[in-house]
Amino acid sequence: MKLLQTITILLFLYIYLPVSAQENEFSGQASLSIFTGFVNYQGDLNPNSFTIGHSHFALGATVRKPFSRWLAIRAGINYGHIEAADRYNRDYLKLRNLSFYTTLKEAYAALEFDLLNIDKTRFTPYLFGGLAVFHFNPWTYDNAGQKWYLKPLSTEGQGIKDFPTQKPYSLTQFALPFGAGVRYAVNDDIQIGIEFSQRKTFTDYLDDVSSFYVDYQKLLAAKGPKAVELAYRGIPGPNNSASYPAHGEQRGTPTEMDWYYTAGLNIEVKLNAIANLFRNSGHKDYHQGCPKNLF
Repeated sequence: MKLLQTITILLFLYIYLPVSAQENEFSGQASLSIFTGFVNYQGDLNPNSFTIGHSHFALGATVRKPFSRWLAIRAGINYGHIEAADRYNRDYLKLRNLSFYTTLKEAYAALEFDLLNIDKTRFTPYLFGGLAVFHFNPWTYDNAGQKWYLKPLSTEGQGIKDFPTQKPYSLTQFALPFGAGVRYAVNDDIQIGIEFSQRKTFTDYLDDVSSFYVDYQKLLAAKGPKAVELAYRGIPGPNNSASYPAHGEQRGTPTEMDWYYTAGLNIEVKLNAIANLFRNSGHKDYHQGCPKNLF
């Protein structure tokens, strides 16, 4: 998480600095926007694209610095929560009965392209794309309602010497964010808009599901009964291997990486306006003169 925080600070500092020491003909002001909306994901436990069901609240903040009337650089942080479960999945996957939950913490930087000159039209559609780094840590609840983080359980044999091809996954990953939105200028200092964005990740383990089941006995010996219980939830108990899938049977789709996406509202304010607001609120014109002669 220190890496995530460092990148975020550097991005915010960079975007706030002037584009050059000399003022060009165009002098765009940096702005701060607050995002609120929802976040969802697409993966092995939710193969459908752009579903509203089971989405969750997301919150973000972005600093944007235009360097022409058409181009801007932006950097921000986002926070949200995603989850999915096989009980809402396709019929043939319901028996697997897996579920997961995770929070997402993201820092990103991107280039933005406006399609119209907002100074003339007061609104503009825009496109953006860039690079993000995010952190996740999937967990689930067992039949007793106890919370278990899934990575340490190696549900697909990750990091167990009997399964050398199954490598542990990192909880901090890179992604490619891209999206589109529409922005409207309420006045010279405030803009509002709506935005939709996707994140193409390079991991298939947002939900801790990717490849195949591993040998029941070897997983049990290496990680204990809770690992086999949560690797396949269709079995009646942690010590019953009767219906547990055979080693190598498909558990997920490793050729398709996971995605997550957001949609919501932005409220954007120029940084100069924010600075002036605090400056004026902290400055009061007090006059202390001689007391007036009442007689």
